[in-house]
Amino acid sequence: MEVGGVRTYGYRWLILVAFMFVMAMNQGLWITFAPITSDAMKFYATSDIAIGLLSLIFMAVYVLIFLPCALLIDSWGFRGAVSLGAALTAFFAVTRGIFADNFTLVFISQIGIAVGQPMIVGAITKLCGRWFAAGERGTAVGLGTLSIYLGILAALIVTPILLNAYGMREMLLINGFVAVAAAVFFIIVAREHPPTPSGPREQEARALVFDGLRHMMKQRDFILLLVIFFIGLGMFNGVTTWIEEIVGPRGFTTAQAGLAGGLMLIGGIIGAIAIPLISDSTRRRKPFIILALAGLLPGLVGLTFATTWWLLLASAFVFGLFLLSAGPIGFQYGAEMTLPAPEGTSNTLLVVMGQISGIVFIFGMDAFKAPSGSMSGSLLVLTGLTVLAVVLAIFLKESPIRAQKG
Repeated sequence: MEVGGVRTYGYRWLILVAFMFVMAMNQGLWITFAPITSDAMKFYATSDIAIGLLSLIFMAVYVLIFLPCALLIDSWGFRGAVSLGAALTAFFAVTRGIFADNFTLVFISQIGIAVGQPMIVGAITKLCGRWFAAGERGTAVGLGTLSIYLGILAALIVTPILLNAYGMREMLLINGFVAVAAAVFFIIVAREHPPTPSGPREQEARALVFDGLRHMMKQRDFILLLVIFFIGLGMFNGVTTWIEEIVGPRGFTTAQAGLAGGLMLIGGIIGAIAIPLISDSTRRRKPFIILALAGLLPGLVGLTFATTWWLLLASAFVFGLFLLSAGPIGFQYGAEMTLPAPEGTSNTLLVVMGQISGIVFIFGMDAFKAPSGSMSGSLLVLTGLTVLAVVLAIFLKESPIRAQKG
């Protein structure tokens, strides 16, 4: 099959599906304890902060090891790096179940899973650059990013069901066995290169990682994109972490907060499919980055002030629809703007900005909430930061994909 004069292979979709399976499992394992915090507190006889650290450790580990993982992705290729990340995820997911009664060993297992995360997340654009034509990479990255949201959504829904049906140890073991299946499937299916290149030879040429880093740090547009990702991903992590505390002071129940969070992810899933597809068809990135940032503002304002159930749900959906669609377009834009810097390096740097900002925003929103428990003030600050991100996006240059074939 040819796309824009470049031969592509149907096998690319199977590789992408295998990658999405691994990604979804890793992200689901990250968020495992969030929907069962109170049950986990009782099971391990510990505090909510300790249970929260089982998720927050992923952000800290990502920040500490992102650079060697980026080097690994760009020296081993996506297949080697993701295979190692998937194997670590599977192994420590199983040990988490085997030692489920011991909080210390569960925490160590979480660290092991977290080590695998940057090897997987950072490889999205590398995989898509290898196997997909330039005009379909935004869509492919969107689908790869979609698996993040699917993994989180599945964990939020399925984890409490499994816990109630089987108990903590068996629930964690089931997660481990599924992670093993995902790792084995990817290792069997994945191939590093298609039989023929997915684009012109000059697009395949990539700098060494540290040369690429120096090149990226000199790119004004990439610096602006880093700031935009710092705001956007930090806001996503902060809002999803504190959704119950955000809406609770206005009289909404825990169940209603959970439904709002779920609808936010459903909106994000739709946005991550639809908007990158339109971006590819028009071969433009900048207008859709601006659209995503500006479009989320009504949803964020609604989350800040909504006092009716229907308005809260609508606001959550709009917020997720636009915010989460910005991720895949931004990842691909960063890879295109920083050529010949390695895709894995640009992708990983963008994610690490989100991990740093996630820690800052999560603790910042908690520290500055009102004595009444209201987080409206923090959300108004996020609104101002989003306006700043829109302004920064206006100053971005358009991606060179506009002039590329394929």
